[in-house]
Amino acid sequence: MTDKPQSGELFGVPYNFERPSLKRLLSSYWQPGERMLVEKPFGVGYTLNLANWRSWIVLAIAGLLVYQETSGSDEREETREDEEPVEVIVD
Repeated sequence: MTDKPQSGELFGVPYNFERPSLKRLLSSYWQPGERMLVEKPFGVGYTLNLANWRSWIVLAIAGLLVYQETSGSDEREETREDEEPVEVIVD
């Protein structure tokens, strides 16, 4: 039987299923001078390059959105408890 390739590109999307090492994991997430998105050390696709300042902005925005979603859900539950049910009549 022939060996299947462990890493490469399929339809322009990179993949890598080689056994990850700690050095390779750390070096893939911190690549100074590279783009914001870099190839994942294990799996399919891309990940954020934490050496790029744009990645930190993306993470901050995502964190703010998650915070806003979790804090806003408490307010919505309180308003729902105060409201009375609405009766709808269809002719």
